[in-house]
Amino acid sequence: MAALDVHPVRVGINPGRRLTQLIAGLVLYGASMAIQIEATLGLAPWNVLHEALAKVTGLSYGTVVAIASVGVLLCWVPLRQRPGIGTVANVLVISVSVDIALALLPTPGALAVRIAFLVGGLVLNGLATAAYIGVRLGPGPRDGLMTGISARTGWSARWVRTGIEVAVLAAGWVLGGTAGFGTALYALAIGPLAQAFLPHVTWQPRAETRIGH
Repeated sequence: MAALDVHPVRVGINPGRRLTQLIAGLVLYGASMAIQIEATLGLAPWNVLHEALAKVTGLSYGTVVAIASVGVLLCWVPLRQRPGIGTVANVLVISVSVDIALALLPTPGALAVRIAFLVGGLVLNGLATAAYIGVRLGPGPRDGLMTGISARTGWSARWVRTGIEVAVLAAGWVLGGTAGFGTALYALAIGPLAQAFLPHVTWQPRAETRIGH
């Protein structure tokens, strides 16, 4: 994914609108994950791992997402990353919304419908990503891991993200997660999609409200 600004700003100005957008974006993100899962054509790298762990443990998909998110947050400690409201909401809202969406969504059989699910879920994921990042209330656990490693090592954020996602994809695939055409499509399209939506949903704070890097 292209580099996105995930540095938080203070929530004091118009908090209702920003918090509403944050929650809506996270709910849509969870729903978009469920749509892609039901397509069964391949998942995003982290979701390949989440699905595999859900199969191995017997836990619900959302529960695995929450546990994995907490584990990633523990990795923030040596990186001196600071969570925001959006970080905590990311863990809670996505894990609940993906399980609800999975319970409600049908499982399509026809290939054409599965492809429509995949593409629709991917576009919705791009919008949801832009929506929750755009309020600048703190990065998600996985985004914060990427930026933290990049800041501490001086390595390119793009290469850090690639390395992390290759590692989790390999682990998920070995454990039985669904990797395929959808995985490759996600890797190619999610950055441009989120970047295209960002100008329409990004909160533009006054200069004095920015928290220093």
